[in-house]
Amino acid sequence: MASACSGAPDGTSRTSASSDQDAEAAPAVQRKPQAGIDWSPVRLEAGDAWFDCGADYPSGDGRPVLSLEYVALRDAAAPCRQAGMLRLRYEGKVTASFAALAERTGRVLGDLGIHKRILDIDSAGGHVEAAIRAGDAIGENDWTIWVRGDSKCHSACVLLLAAGDMRVLAGAVGIHRMMRVGSVATSRKELGEELRTVSDDLRNYLERNGASSDVYDLMTTVPNRTLRLLDDDELERHGLLGPNPVEDDLNRIRLARRCGNDFVRRRDAFRKAYDASCRQPDGDALGEGHEEGHDVVDINACGLKLRSRHGFPDVGCPHDSPMAELDSVVLDLPALAGAADTPALPGPATASGTEALR
Repeated sequence: MASACSGAPDGTSRTSASSDQDAEAAPAVQRKPQAGIDWSPVRLEAGDAWFDCGADYPSGDGRPVLSLEYVALRDAAAPCRQAGMLRLRYEGKVTASFAALAERTGRVLGDLGIHKRILDIDSAGGHVEAAIRAGDAIGENDWTIWVRGDSKCHSACVLLLAAGDMRVLAGAVGIHRMMRVGSVATSRKELGEELRTVSDDLRNYLERNGASSDVYDLMTTVPNRTLRLLDDDELERHGLLGPNPVEDDLNRIRLARRCGNDFVRRRDAFRKAYDASCRQPDGDALGEGHEEGHDVVDINACGLKLRSRHGFPDVGCPHDSPMAELDSVVLDLPALAGAADTPALPGPATASGTEALR
């Protein structure tokens, strides 16, 4: 395995192909640091959201999110402190208000000490700029992303997958060419000029999240009136399925220090077995009482059964064990944080954006 990463602080680069090697310095984080959050009044105008404290989505999606104000989000998320995890179900378009939801929920969960986070999404697409903004918040706040069998992730939604720490996908994932909403272009040249800035941002976003540049190519070549559905092999090849490669590289060094090299070896063995057995789980992989299926609940059941064979959850590092976001445990939670950030003044509203909608 070869890897390419940013230079070490002393100007040298280091490449490792062994989990046994103890690294002397953590690599530079390639994700984009989250900027200060704007708490100006905003509401979800193109979708609906729910908070739930568990992963059992067949039993429901929890409480509806009625406000994006800090206090309201905190009150809605607070019951999940005991379980130590929150699942955010979102159905709708990827717009600026969804980006605000992603940013604000990440901040609130950090203040509450809720570190296991699942974005359970069903979206036909939206604005590329909003997807990049939301994706940066997702990447900085350690979210697992689900696309259930009854859900989809099309067009701009695909960009969110690039940012997730772990991507569990059972529903349809499709992509096509982005287009400029509110464009005044009258020629190919003018349209190209309009798209150039967002194209540069998109390429940089994919690179820092470890996704293939092929995703950009698809978003500039597949006709907007069609939809290219991606299979599991393509999703993996494009860096959109399973563990995020950038986060995985960062975690390898951190986990070797905190949990030991044996933990890292067992984790790698679990990941290989998971890829081989749980992408399309059969009855044997799911265990007694489960029928063959291909939904997120089936994939999770397969993984939970499989990980026990590799010694997980680890006694010494339970929160770093694979699929820890599914473990409902009582955590030693920090005291409530102080008052919310001082809201920033509202900025000018804009209706323009680069959209990738079916």
